[in-house]
Amino acid sequence: MSVVPRPTQRPDEPAFRPPEGRRRMIVRRAVTLLVILLLIGVPAGYLVVSAEQSRASGRDKVAESSGKGLREAWPSQMKRRIFEVPVPDNAWSVAYYETSNWKTSRLYVQFSTTTDGLDRFLAEIGADRSALQPGVPAISGKDAATAGWRFTPGEREWTGLTHLRDSPRPDQHIVIDTTHDWAVGVYVVSTTTP
Repeated sequence: MSVVPRPTQRPDEPAFRPPEGRRRMIVRRAVTLLVILLLIGVPAGYLVVSAEQSRASGRDKVAESSGKGLREAWPSQMKRRIFEVPVPDNAWSVAYYETSNWKTSRLYVQFSTTTDGLDRFLAEIGADRSALQPGVPAISGKDAATAGWRFTPGEREWTGLTHLRDSPRPDQHIVIDTTHDWAVGVYVVSTTTP
């Protein structure tokens, strides 16, 4: 009987591995599938969430800009900062409306506050009560109509203030209803020119 010589393994050849067991194959494939899902699924999920947030933000901006007249809400802090309209913390019945075109942007704001809130508001814009002129509506008829305001002379105790500033700071036209000390109505049109 002849003996078949045993092949010798060369150093550059891989070692013999027994066939992979069924359980090990299933685990390996599951891990591979999980890695693929994570590499594709996480970025895809992020894109879907990001797109939905962007779409919702766009819808909110369209609704806000297409609306006519005042909207019962506080203007964002950014808008209050840009237009320099410091609404007092104790204000109520706050509403605003913004218009803009290539030439000017306007923020119309109305709110009610106490006399202390009025003093804080005037101090923050750099004015005081001595600057108020009784009976003089500082807001033009066109701007009042845009916001839906009516400042009928003799109907209420109106005072007004025109607060002009050097560019790029906004000009402010303010009308204040001082008929009741406990509920002072403040109407502001702040105009910026880019």
